[in-house]
Amino acid sequence: MLHEDLMVLFINQRTGKLHVDSSSAENALAGAVLMELVNSGRVAFEPNGKKLQVVDPTPVDDPLLRESVSRLDKPLKPQKAVERLRKKVRDTVAAQLEGRGVVRVRTRKVLGIFPAKSYVITDEAASAAVRKSVGEVALGYRGADARTGALITLLHAVKAVHKVVDGDKREMTRRAKEIAAGNWAGDAVRRAVEAIQAGVVAATAAAAASSSGG
Repeated sequence: MLHEDLMVLFINQRTGKLHVDSSSAENALAGAVLMELVNSGRVAFEPNGKKLQVVDPTPVDDPLLRESVSRLDKPLKPQKAVERLRKKVRDTVAAQLEGRGVVRVRTRKVLGIFPAKSYVITDEAASAAVRKSVGEVALGYRGADARTGALITLLHAVKAVHKVVDGDKREMTRRAKEIAAGNWAGDAVRRAVEAIQAGVVAATAAAAASSSGG
């Protein structure tokens, strides 16, 4: 699942923290969930093309996707859809990864007072496979496919490609921008992906402005 792969990429294996702030992580993960729903045919643009809506309510196996479908109870613009799906998405994805033995979640306290979580990769092979496939595309060693294209698009939306992949920041950012607008997906999916990317960017910017009092 895209959201699980993205969470693995976000984890800093050295520190156990995330490479991005909590708002960026939650918005990007919500975007990944939305992309999965589009890819599965559960969600699509309404006829006028401005809002995303559930077009197939058939239950899906993944509990997070199933709950997410229920949250999209009316047509929403991409930013609003991302904001609707982001609540507790990081904890839910982490719990799913822990349940599959990929990650171990630890609770810690910042300054001895504030609760926080750190993450330990317990399935090194699974983590390495995701990082390798995304890294090869981000560095230009091979072209993007539907999975790596979506992951890099989401990383680019929260300015995190260079935090996840070692390499020249400017060059990887340029390539990520090209991938985000690339032809690795069909027209309908690509249009939805572009809208979801913009929604993640807008939701992250709005959250940053709110937290700074702007």
